[in-house]
Amino acid sequence: MELSLESLETPALTKAHLAEMLFEQIGLNKRESKDMIDAFFDLISQKLVEGEDVKISGFGNFQIRTKAQRPGRNPRTGESIPIEARRVVTFHASSKLKQQIQGEEA
Repeated sequence: MELSLESLETPALTKAHLAEMLFEQIGLNKRESKDMIDAFFDLISQKLVEGEDVKISGFGNFQIRTKAQRPGRNPRTGESIPIEARRVVTFHASSKLKQQIQGEEA
């Protein structure tokens, strides 16, 4: 199934746009479409918060990475300040997605 992005007014694809496409192209009602998109992203968020990687076949991997504390500098004052340790989400595109972006057959 191919979803059309031609109706987007802005270059960003939003959850509202995704729900609208489910409504128009698959036939779910608007409430079901919104609930499905929200549940999808809530599940991804929940798994990342729990420290689990999220792998979507043919799309890519979301991973949690722990960054250690490091020295930083205030660009205005030049004052040295520590940057606290934190967890960040990284995304790595699958080779199939990379090939599609480059216009190659996957």
